[in-house]
Amino acid sequence: MSINTFSKYNSRRSDVLGLNGSIATSHPLAANAGLDILKKGGNAIDAAIAAAAALNVVEPMSTGIGGDVFALIYLNSNSKIIALNGSGRSGSKADLQYIKDNGFKEIPSEGPKSGLSVSVPGAVDAWEELSKKYGNFSLDTILAPAIDLAINGFPVSEIIADYWYKSEKKLSINENCDFLINNKSPKFGDKFLNPNLGNTLKNIAENGKNYFYDGEVAEKIINYLSKFHGVLTEDDFRNHESEWVDPISINYRGYDVWECPPNGQGIAALIGLNIFENFNDFNNEALKLHYQLESMKIAFRDSLWHVSDPEFYKTPVDKLLSKKYANKRFNEIDINKAKFNYDIGNFKTQGDTVYISVIDKDGNACSFINSLFQSFGSGIVIPNYGIAMNNRGSLFSLMENHPNKLEPSKRPFNTIIPSLITKDGKLLSSLGVMGGFQQPQGHLQVISNMIDMKMTPQASLDAPRFNYDFLTSIVNLEESFDKKTYKILESYNHKINILKNYERGTFGGGQIINKFEDVTISGSDPRKDGLALSY
Repeated sequence: MSINTFSKYNSRRSDVLGLNGSIATSHPLAANAGLDILKKGGNAIDAAIAAAAALNVVEPMSTGIGGDVFALIYLNSNSKIIALNGSGRSGSKADLQYIKDNGFKEIPSEGPKSGLSVSVPGAVDAWEELSKKYGNFSLDTILAPAIDLAINGFPVSEIIADYWYKSEKKLSINENCDFLINNKSPKFGDKFLNPNLGNTLKNIAENGKNYFYDGEVAEKIINYLSKFHGVLTEDDFRNHESEWVDPISINYRGYDVWECPPNGQGIAALIGLNIFENFNDFNNEALKLHYQLESMKIAFRDSLWHVSDPEFYKTPVDKLLSKKYANKRFNEIDINKAKFNYDIGNFKTQGDTVYISVIDKDGNACSFINSLFQSFGSGIVIPNYGIAMNNRGSLFSLMENHPNKLEPSKRPFNTIIPSLITKDGKLLSSLGVMGGFQQPQGHLQVISNMIDMKMTPQASLDAPRFNYDFLTSIVNLEESFDKKTYKILESYNHKINILKNYERGTFGGGQIINKFEDVTISGSDPRKDGLALSY
């Protein structure tokens, strides 16, 4: 990858360049919070946590302390990449048979029984673990910007106001919800305060994770969840801990692409890239999209079966990521016809989100993602604490023979995936594309844009994207694609749907920072309210 020319696409944003450190997030106030930490001497890890906490305040439908964290860290001193799994587990009393006996076809993700979908929140433990092991600052310094935003207020931005409005009904299951004003969402330009959340963050900053997992807060969460059929216990909270894990990777056309291992779906991005690596006709836009789509269909078929908690099922990572397997799957793709069903690689074995990218002045990187899963997660908000609870447990399968079936104290399939790119051991890019099952598709597209099409970070994010909905087999395309491309893909038997305006959020919100010699080159997705900042 190298420095290229201006983007030919229509966001009219230029790449942001810096010499001392860069951060890219989906909200300017969160980016500012992280940049301030960098300027004070914090490193990439400190800045990422500060931005994540700020996003909990200013983009509360997407993230927060009621959710999960995955992180990839590049340590420049030894060119080492490490991964943290900060996702939570199901309750020790989780019962698949109970779900079935009550006639559920899936675990309720919202409404009066949405407590069944809440897993133990992993974010607070992950923040402390990351901070203590690799940060320069303590949590009281790192969380200060978020606390200030919560207590003193912030203006609600345009896209976030729209997302907030769409969640009014979901939040209405709570009385006196901290995220509503007289049962209404704040509007664009409104000043919004959340002193209860600010106080919770302040107590975490002063007392650490034990304040959240062992004591009054855990008790309040458990009692309130029980009103919505939640099954978490105090021991579930007390026993929770993040896990340092080995990242997984492939080599894509000479570049090493890194993801977190299962129970995250990062392997889907790597499977898709591995298959698509066999394609080389980049002058044919429609054909390129066709092969990217078919590659992702195969990747989803494999990942939706094989991704599970590694303590319960051994995902055949090496086989799924082998070049031999990728070549075999590539040859299954019909050059001019879409398939709607690919077989799962059934090997014999033992068995709405925010993304933040940071590179600091010392060349360390933190690729960081913090999420509630769907908008405001389960919709359950703990009274007087401002904590929106996740609904990550809704991603468990109810099939008895499925590796990802609901079981007690088990991590569910998780959609959130940060990524890094290196070459010959040196950092080239810290990137991610938030947005549920769009994430691996987004990774494939922006990585291909940068490596195959030689685009800068901003151009690779500006470029129009697709979203394949595997539940309906519909291919959502951004309106900015050439109309000829739509027609050619339809002739290949793809079911095409065109999205525009706020619907473009379907295509995810990416953040990318590349390292080019001593310069950082950053881009931020125009589909969100955010930006990239450097100094």
